[in-house]
Amino acid sequence: MSQITLVVPHLLPLPEFAPDLVRALTTPAPQTPMLATLLARTVAHRRLATVDTARALPHEQWLARALGLAPDGQPAFAAAAMRGFGLDPEHGTWFIVNPAHVQIARSHSMMADLRQLDLDEDESRALFETARALCQEIDRPLRYGDAQTWFLRADDWAHIDSATPDTVAGMDLTDFVPRGARALAYRKLQNEVQMAWHTHPVNAAREARRLPGVNAFWLWGAAQDKAPMNGKMASIGTPGWIAALAERRLDSFDQLESVLAQDGLLVVGHLAEAAIAADWGVWLQHVLNLEDKLFAPLHAALMQGRVTRLHLVASSRDGLAEFTTTAMAQRKFWCRPTLERLI
Repeated sequence: MSQITLVVPHLLPLPEFAPDLVRALTTPAPQTPMLATLLARTVAHRRLATVDTARALPHEQWLARALGLAPDGQPAFAAAAMRGFGLDPEHGTWFIVNPAHVQIARSHSMMADLRQLDLDEDESRALFETARALCQEIDRPLRYGDAQTWFLRADDWAHIDSATPDTVAGMDLTDFVPRGARALAYRKLQNEVQMAWHTHPVNAAREARRLPGVNAFWLWGAAQDKAPMNGKMASIGTPGWIAALAERRLDSFDQLESVLAQDGLLVVGHLAEAAIAADWGVWLQHVLNLEDKLFAPLHAALMQGRVTRLHLVASSRDGLAEFTTTAMAQRKFWCRPTLERLI
């Protein structure tokens, strides 16, 4: 028997779309009955007041607190993510660095969702080596995690105020320019890397294939090496930095049963890309898939006593809700299954 905490970012639709999306999932007949049952038959639930999402999304803030990675109230993921990639954070302050594509319009600039960059390992390695040489010139070590996740050490940049890439994706970058006493030095490095990448063979090849160029990097998540984070965690469908925090990275939901066999935390990231892009048709399709692959097996595990307690954390860009249920709560037949708590 186990107790499971399930985090599903963007399971809460944005308020202006929520009624129509819930209607689409329930008309002409309920299409997600197990999710509806898990949400309706609970021992506790709460919708948290909107938090300050200027630098991190609600689920990112929740994860940082749950894992003990918010020492000053702000998410500090870099050192823990480095360990997940087998890298030694040593001493000092490390940042997560994500290669990115920035679109420049007449009145503003905007960073694309990193999931849409489609950057492969060989391309990333080549761009990384170019950036690493420039970082070395100013005594800023750069380390490689995966194609989308690098790490930069900059001890004197510790107080740069930056946001997570999912917070920034699709938004006007003017509102998210890193600030702080050393932000000017960061922007100077950013400009030098941008110029080096502008004529890079990787970007020339990507342009020929009509793929977005890698013309910027995003720096965030400053952290110093601390004790190992709290709790056991698994992940599926998440960005590289979240996967690096997990002890287990699932390739498919076929591995779900092994996760349910012991207490732990599971982060499921399948809804993020569609929600960030406001592609609600694709979001609906993913929710239906999660009903079959995730919510139905979880409900069955509760009813069979293999899971004694399920704590579900659902979020949107600007809100978060928590639902706690048990096998006994799931037998409250008088509570009608409903998705109304998503609204």
